[in-house]
Amino acid sequence: MALPLTIELALAMLATGLVAGFAAGLLGVGGGIVIVPVLEAALGFLGVDPSVRMHVAVATSLATIVPTSIASARAHHARGALDLDLAGRWCIPLLLGAVGGSILATQVHTRVLAAVFGCAALLVATKMILPLDGRFVRDGVPRGVLGASVPAAIGAVSAMMGIGGGTLSVPLLTLMRQPIHRAVATAALFGLVISVPGTIAYLLARPDVALPPGNVGLVNLMGLAVIAPVTMLTAPWGARAAHALSARALSGAFGVFLLVVALRMLYRAWNA
Repeated sequence: MALPLTIELALAMLATGLVAGFAAGLLGVGGGIVIVPVLEAALGFLGVDPSVRMHVAVATSLATIVPTSIASARAHHARGALDLDLAGRWCIPLLLGAVGGSILATQVHTRVLAAVFGCAALLVATKMILPLDGRFVRDGVPRGVLGASVPAAIGAVSAMMGIGGGTLSVPLLTLMRQPIHRAVATAALFGLVISVPGTIAYLLARPDVALPPGNVGLVNLMGLAVIAPVTMLTAPWGARAAHALSARALSGAFGVFLLVVALRMLYRAWNA
């Protein structure tokens, strides 16, 4: 006997949280880069309309980042690890970029979201796989117009990918000679700046297709209620497993994972 759709959906959300949390802890990344492809596949298995399931995955993923980024940013701030000067310069461009990116995401075809996710994931995968440690593109974070355009782009792309920004900002900041621990800490605050306005925009969206049970706009509240706490539970399991691997092995593993995800998303974009 088939399970009711709401139970199937809850089980899919639970599985997504388990996989995303463990992978996030193992690979040292925000859960969004894992949640989106896993949740999109789960929604496809449940028969959600292909024209909207990528949108729901992105929106729900971004919503789960709100509570986790608050907890993470508070913890980093308590340790004095946040770069408050950089945060002050980047917060407004990040916020504006996130609003623009999320509004744009509600209007475009699913293949556009898949292509954005795939291209960004491919670039990060390349950076993680290649031995680029100790390589820099510039000495310091730029100011002026370029200094504002970089975080605006990060905010827009992150909102369209359903991620908190750390996946993009940390590699970029390290390429600008920023210490990795300070980059990771400050990226936690960036995640809050991106996820709050982005989630609001997705909640207000009103697509003209059938949505899964529990959706408000494009955000699935069941997914938010299940995925966020489960990822926080399983992330420490992945973190413990990570200690058995070297930093280079972890970087390579994350790069390979992202490469597979990127190719799948680009294939989806091509065939949507």
